[in-house]
Amino acid sequence: MESIRHGTIRPRDGFPDIYRRELGLSHSREFARRFLASEAIVKQMNLYGKLNGHDGCVNAVEFNSTGDLLVSGSDDQQVMFWNWASKTKLFEYPSGHSDNIFQTRIMPFSDDRKIVTSAGDGEVRLGHLSDDGTIETTTLGKHQGSVYKLALEPGSPHVLYSCGEDGFIQHFDLRTSSATKLFRCSSLTGNNKQPSNRIRLNSIVIDSRNPNYFAIGGSDEYARVYDIRKCQWDGTSNSDRPVNTFCPHHLIGSNHVHITGLAYSSLSELLVSYNDELIYLFQKNMGLGGSPSSATSEELNTLQQARVYSGHRNARTVKGVSFFGPNDEYVLSGSDCGHIFIWKKKDAKLVRLMVGDQHVVNQLEAHPHIPLLATCGIENDVKIWAAQASDIPPVPENVEEIMEANKHGREDRSRVTLTPDVVMHVLRLQRRQTLAYGERSYSRADIVGDEENAGGYFLGVVDDASSDEESSGNSRDCNIS
Repeated sequence: MESIRHGTIRPRDGFPDIYRRELGLSHSREFARRFLASEAIVKQMNLYGKLNGHDGCVNAVEFNSTGDLLVSGSDDQQVMFWNWASKTKLFEYPSGHSDNIFQTRIMPFSDDRKIVTSAGDGEVRLGHLSDDGTIETTTLGKHQGSVYKLALEPGSPHVLYSCGEDGFIQHFDLRTSSATKLFRCSSLTGNNKQPSNRIRLNSIVIDSRNPNYFAIGGSDEYARVYDIRKCQWDGTSNSDRPVNTFCPHHLIGSNHVHITGLAYSSLSELLVSYNDELIYLFQKNMGLGGSPSSATSEELNTLQQARVYSGHRNARTVKGVSFFGPNDEYVLSGSDCGHIFIWKKKDAKLVRLMVGDQHVVNQLEAHPHIPLLATCGIENDVKIWAAQASDIPPVPENVEEIMEANKHGREDRSRVTLTPDVVMHVLRLQRRQTLAYGERSYSRADIVGDEENAGGYFLGVVDDASSDEESSGNSRDCNIS
């Protein structure tokens, strides 16, 4: 204890908290939350194990509510349940999808027996585990084009939402046999960035603090927030009336960015990840209102700017973004360089950088109760990360090289101006070509080297027009070499 008295142990290492707990000077619950959120724990996050079983890229991972089980979905169209602690597969079933699975979610209070999935075939499906161990799968609804994300109503075993590349938001109640189209998301600016005035949607999240509000993001620069109580439930554009919108001021009017991932914190902060740009954290008072095009430069100057998280690269796939810690003290993202980035939320300081995939890290899922992560990417496995002793430094010596290579990749690619429709076509094609790209042998040095030499992909665009039917993934207009 002499080291504590004389200050040789720093407070952020967590030992003073342990000392106070042992003396009865802090409550056990308060101690647990403070210690689990400590930077010392995050810096010790290392690979716990790999879950092998899928025969294709793993695109979706989620823990159940108790955190003892994990469900995953893959390009092989299989859904798998895992005991992550023992690194064993419990069971799997064919999802019924005819294309890559992008989302797997366990319905709350269903005894882990109801799993909803979405995929590149545009379908939203339900897998129901029976008492005899068999699983029946049914189609709940369908979009035109891929469905990357689903949102579950907090605490409800019945209600969920989907967003698709067709621009529609759909509402599902498992007690009924039909889906309801709420509205179709359209451009807020009234220009010709979208030929059909439609926004292709990549992400949807519900504010757990107030489940009446949900946010969506897609093929333009705005994250939109809606009040479900104001939707008309008729599938028309009349309900496409956001109550608030968010966008970094320098991206307003941009023609080359779109949103790939969203996340709400427990404080209703909105985290937004942009394709080949950065990650931004918005407080509720940073919104542009329901009609951002009417905001004047003077009004924008009065708004506080969003916090920025940088260093990663988000270009090749539709990446998610998430929070980590008992009170969402950290921000997580994967990267095209194959690394996992962990920043402190309050000051955007990078505290942990680790290799998570030989190619690209797409999705990261935090355990609901303990400092543990599940990640997935181009490789055919799920990786589990836990706090454990290691000699590996929390941030590698070549961190500046990695971040600079990612920055150069963004800057080089920003010189090519593409419409959002073409960007979405390119993303789909990039995903397919990444599989072939991934057959090459990689080392950590190779990952950095490729990023340094990658001036971006070379794009040849014949025709940027698109239609609903084409949104299912035909990429005849784009060539990438």
